[in-house]
Parts: sequence; C-alpha cells; structure tokens
Amino acid sequence: QVQLVESGGGLVQPGGSLRLSCTASGTIFSTYTMNWFRQAPGNQRELVASITGGGSANYADSVKGRFTISRDNDKKICYLQTNNLKPEDTAVYYCNMIKSWGKGTLVTVSS
Repeated sequence: QVQLVESGGGLVQPGGSLRLSCTASGTIFSTYTMNWFRQAPGNQRELVASITGGGSANYADSVKGRFTISRDNDKKICYLQTNNLKPEDTAVYYCNMIKSWGKGTLVTVSS
C-alpha cells in the first residue's frame, strides 16, 4: 500500500520561497510519475507540476519559471521548490502517485 506524506508548508510573505517534500513508502518509487496538486478554498484541485520516473517535468502555466519539481528516487522523495510566491499560490498542496494521495500541506502567502 502506497503512503505519501507531504511536509514543508507554512506562512510566507509574497516573494518568498518554500520547499515542499513528499515522502513515499510502500512502492517502487522510481517507476511512477509524481504529481503535485493544489486546492485553494472554494476552488477545484488543480495540477501544478509533474515529473516522470526519468525526470521529465511539466508545469502549469501559472507556476512556470517560479516552481521546480524534482525527485530523489533513492530516498523516495519528491520535492516542489516554490519561489517568488504570490498570494494566489495560497492553497493546500497535495502529492499524488497513481491513485494514492497525501493529506496535504498548507501554503499561505500573505504579508
């Protein structure tokens, strides 16, 4: 059974940065694409970034140039480096692998 645990969220001022982590257990991590989603209050969950097992990444237009997804297959961790954060980035961030989801980590961008 796959388990995903996110960490690294918090309160940050506009323009600040956070590095989110997603630690996986119970699966062959390197095989699968990892995804980061986010959900703001009142909004649908949206895909932010994806990375294949081989390291190919894709991003939502809203975060291109500001967010970077990466992975460490040996440690079974997927990272989301978030830079130049904006108030509209405020959301609960979730990692996803196949049909498994973590419980999320809250990112709040506010002055």
